[in-house]
Formats: sequence, structure tokens, C-alpha cells
Amino acid sequence: MRERLIAEYLQGAGVDSWRALGAHPSEEGGQNGVRFTVYAPHAQSVSLIGGCNGWQEQPMARTPDGMWSLFVPGVPEGTLYKFRVVGQDGETRDRIDPFAFSAELRPNTASAVCRVDRYAWGDGEWMARRGKNIGAPMHIYEVHAGSWRRGPEGRFLRYGELARELLPYVKEMGYTHVEFLPLTEHPLDASWGYQPSGFFSATSRYGAPEELMQLVDLFHQAGIGVIFDLVPVHFLPDDYALQRYDGSRLYESENEAERYTEWGTLRFDYAKPHVCSFLRAAMDFWACVYHADGLRYDAVSRLLYPGGDPARGVYEPGVWFLKSANYALRQRYPGLMLLAEDSSYYEKVTAPVEYGGLGFDYKWDFGWMNDTLSYFALPPQRRGAERNRFLQTMDPYFYRELYLLPLSHDEVVHGKGALRAKCCGNTAEQLAQARALMLHLTAHPGKKLSFMGSELALQSEWDENRALDWSVLERPEHRGFQRCVAALNRLYREEPALYREDYNSASFSWLDRGSRPGVFAYERRAAGAPGVAAVLNLSPHPLAGYELPAHTRWTELLNTDAAEFGGSGVENRQPGCALRLAPYSGCLLRLS
Repeated sequence: MRERLIAEYLQGAGVDSWRALGAHPSEEGGQNGVRFTVYAPHAQSVSLIGGCNGWQEQPMARTPDGMWSLFVPGVPEGTLYKFRVVGQDGETRDRIDPFAFSAELRPNTASAVCRVDRYAWGDGEWMARRGKNIGAPMHIYEVHAGSWRRGPEGRFLRYGELARELLPYVKEMGYTHVEFLPLTEHPLDASWGYQPSGFFSATSRYGAPEELMQLVDLFHQAGIGVIFDLVPVHFLPDDYALQRYDGSRLYESENEAERYTEWGTLRFDYAKPHVCSFLRAAMDFWACVYHADGLRYDAVSRLLYPGGDPARGVYEPGVWFLKSANYALRQRYPGLMLLAEDSSYYEKVTAPVEYGGLGFDYKWDFGWMNDTLSYFALPPQRRGAERNRFLQTMDPYFYRELYLLPLSHDEVVHGKGALRAKCCGNTAEQLAQARALMLHLTAHPGKKLSFMGSELALQSEWDENRALDWSVLERPEHRGFQRCVAALNRLYREEPALYREDYNSASFSWLDRGSRPGVFAYERRAAGAPGVAAVLNLSPHPLAGYELPAHTRWTELLNTDAAEFGGSGVENRQPGCALRLAPYSGCLLRLS
């Protein structure tokens, strides 16, 4: 099997090449040990250095196809190692193992021998019944593991500690999934994992691989899905990693103009077959070894167009890679979700590959995010004239893809301010509008994603160097905001009209497209379930005696102005035909 996997890797057809390359325990010649294998076709020589040989060079044997390999008996798990590569350029560099399953804690950079096949999983029931969630509720809680909470003296929580604290919180708040910003190994905390060095190594800053497996297992047993961010576009430019790995441009482009991204990282060259195999194997690894329920691909537009610029034409090698990877993963893991963080207008992103699509299950709806946030930022006197910003999120484009509505980490960093601060007005007005925004997120067609802290109405933007400011919950307005989000999540899961037919155009209709400035209403429907209407008063004026067009009877399910949520207490507790709404508020109504 090893020979077949290596051949597939070299041909660009590899999917599970991680089973052959890297460091694998094996028995050879009657001895137990580890077989080390690395691809470096242009190297003059490759030697193993590490704790198993006193960091003295042990030459590795080269095969005609450019693989270098060595069996070393008696190597214990956890042994640190590197490959000393004399490159095509004559330079000697000590390199990580590109397929290492574990790595030394930063700032050190050695790879570590690690077995990933011994954890006893208890999530069989979950894995057997999980699916794509097309007709199910899905609200993803996006988490940066290093700053959700911190331990004593500001230290990072280990994976096990994070599971013990995060899991009950996610359950209590009513989210269906968590999505972790990249947990692949990376040297710089400030990169949030988006400048990776080890594509198969779960970062050691939060613990060992088996601890992460246990985290996923516990979430699954509690009915919560786990999604991992992956970065298939670029990699760290540091010399110990993949750059000029064997003295040649093994992973990056030969063309200097195409080599670097705007982030200072190196772009993978998908015209090279082994690069496609390498990244396809990384995706397979996280799906297989860590039981991922979803993989979110970062910066997909850079795979579709050179530099993400459509004016430069379609980048065919990148498109081919996406199609081949997504098709293979869909065949191997029918319940695995594939999510595209794609800001382009490329068509059929979520269509199956066999029908000419890219094969993703969901695409981030940046149009919804930008239009909605820009509308909430408008001063109230402009909202009537610019109502189309609010309405156009349901233009026909919405039904061309399977969209996920993101309020992600990118919107609350680098001077963009906290989510609440994107709403105009004073503190009280911002809080009221932010509650209405969360209601609109809940009621609008499409699956949902919220970055951690959005449920707290934080005053300042996210800072990866410290934990979220949980102390805000000591103030009633923030505690009320959190209650509002939890109540919305509960209703979202309870009302089939809010999730069952997200992508059926017959399930949505506008009831009021802004007949008064800042006032909107729309209806959600699902076969065999009561309809639900969302009514939003995004004006600074109270709304009284408002009759819902085409409906005379309703029951209010939730009002964002409820006193328990930090509002003024204007609600509609009695079923009826006329509504009253406080300024900057919204309500959900079950229709009858």
C-alpha cells in the first residue's frame, strides 16, 4: 500500500498520502521503529537529525522518484526530529517534516514522532447520523482557541480545559456547531493560524493531538458539530518550513511575480501534481483523524483567480484542485461539510462537481454581511432612501448558491470596531440595534455563523492577545443581550420555518419592503409547520398600530425590546392583529 500511496502522491492523485509520508511506526527486519519518508527530489542529500541519534546526521536513502527514506529502530513516541537538507542550491537547511503529525512548542520548530491511531472514539452514533444540515438548523459559533478564555496568569487553555468550559457554554447558548480558526501548527500567535507551517500538526500551544481528539469526541457526544478552518492557499515563508524545501521551488511558484501573497506568505503552485496531493491529503487527514464535521477553506477567491482578481482570468490549476479535492472528500466522507470563504462572483461554487460546480456545500454570503452592516451603520434619516441595501440581500442571486450568513472575526479586528459599534447612535441605541441585527440574522434565509463575543455585545474589538471581556456580563444590559441571543437560537431550532427550506425561493416573501423608513417585514414558511414573520423597526420612532400585511392573527414569539433582554419592555403579549414596536427593535411572530 505504501508504494501505491507514494505513486499517487507523485501523480497528483493522492488523497491519503499522509499514511505513507512522514514518520510512521513500523516493524522491519524483526525490529520495531519508525520509518521516516520525505519528498525532496532536487536535494543533493537528506539526513535525519533528532533525539533518536543525538542530533547527528543519519543519511537517508534516495529513490529514483525523489523520495528519501530511513528506518530507525527503537524510536519512542514524542521524539523530536528534523531533516537536514542539502539543497539543489548547495545550501544546508534543517527542515520540518511536511507530513509531521505533531510539532515542538513554539518558538522551537522541530517535528515530533506521533501516533494518531490510538484514541478510542465514542462518537459512533454521531458520525453515523451527521449530515450536510441543508434542511436542519445550523448556527456556527466561530472560536479562536487562544482568546475565548484564558487560564491563570493569562495562559492558553489546553484542549481539554477548553472542552470543559466551551462545550457547556455552546449548549447553553443554543449553537449547533463550533468552528475553530486554524489549529494547524503556526509560529506566530498574531496570525491566528492563517500563516501555517505544519498542515498535519495540531498546534501544540493548546496541547497534544489526542487532547484535541477528545475535545471533538466530547462535542460530538453532546450533539455539537466541529468545523476546522484550513488554509489551502499559502504557507509560512520561514526557512525551516516549506520555502525552497529542497533548494528548489518545490511547493511555491517558479514565477516570482506569482509567488507571494499580499500577506507576505508564499502561494502554493497548483500546477505541480505533488502540491495538489499534499493539500488534498491534509484535508483528508483532518476529516479522518480528527473526525471533522466540516472543513472551511480560507481565501478561496485566490484559488479561482490569480491574486483573487477576476480581471486576470480564471486560475485553472486552482479550480481543478478544488474540484478534485471536493469530489474525493465527498466520496470518502458523505457527511462532511465543505465551506467556501469566497468573496468572488465565480458561479456554481456550491454545485456538485459532476454538474460543473466546485463541489462545496456552502458559500459565505459576503453580500449579506456587507449590505446588512452598511445599512445598520446608516444614520436613521438615510435609511428610507437607502432601503435597497437591506432588501437586496434577497435578490435572485441568493438562490444561485447555498449561502451561509457570516458575522465573522474579520469584521471585528484591525480598527473595524466591535459588532455593536457598527450600529449608529449612542450606547443604548447601538445595543437595541445590535439585538435587532441578531434577530435578522436568525430569521433571514441561510445558515448562520457568529464570531465569539458577538453574543456579549462587547464594547471593543477582538484582541487575540487576551480573553474576551467576560466581565461585561456583570452589567444587566450585556447579560440581557446574551439572553436575547440564546432565546433567538432556541427559537431558531424550534421553528422549522426558520431553517427547513432556506434555499427554496417559495419559502420566503417580503411582507413590507420599507413602506415606512426603516420598517421591514418578511415571512418564512416550511411545509407542515406554522409560518414565522420577522418585523423590524429600524427607525428611531416607536411604531404603533402596525398591521402585518396579509396576516390578521399572530402570536409573538420574541421581542428584542423585552425588559429581560435589556430593552424598554415594549412587547405584544396578547395575540392580535396590530403591533407596536419600540425604536430599533424587532419581533418574531408565529402566524396563524
